[in-house]
Amino acid sequence: MFAISLGDDGAELRPLEPWHAEEFLAHIDRGRDFIGEHVPFPTRSTDVASARKLLDSFAQKHAADSGRMYGIWLDGTLVGGVLFPNFDAEAGTAEVGCWLEPAATGRGLITRAARVLIDWAVEERGIHRVEWLTSSANIPSINVAKRLGMTRDGVLRESYPYKGVRQNTEVWSILAPEWRELREQG
Repeated sequence: MFAISLGDDGAELRPLEPWHAEEFLAHIDRGRDFIGEHVPFPTRSTDVASARKLLDSFAQKHAADSGRMYGIWLDGTLVGGVLFPNFDAEAGTAEVGCWLEPAATGRGLITRAARVLIDWAVEERGIHRVEWLTSSANIPSINVAKRLGMTRDGVLRESYPYKGVRQNTEVWSILAPEWRELREQG
């Protein structure tokens, strides 16, 4: 297994796999309400079996080259993650997403981890367009998209129901040439 350092604070990015189900569930339990405010993982991970099923679905996506999931560990504890819910190398498009438990917020972990994913997608896999989709109510997620240098493409009004309420989805994106230019500027 590999681990990528996310900085001097002991944060690492690692693959999040089915055998992490117990650790994943403990992490979800620590932040169930906070994470579940905008991300459905808590409703899909209520016990070890359902947590394993969720992680297994991403292992299958990884095997099919259509998605991936990575955990963020801080001082050896799983505190959140980033993922490609959708990855289409043939079309040159990928979507990046994230989640984080409350104790790990405000440290820039998601921004740093998302940069690793975008770099890999653009430079190693030839992805041309990376998207970030988030609820219009999820201000921290919108702020990450901004810090990543993404452009707000628009809003899909009332595009999906979540917790009984139709949600607006903001679509943010960055194109490979834009990403490279930002990275060169440092």
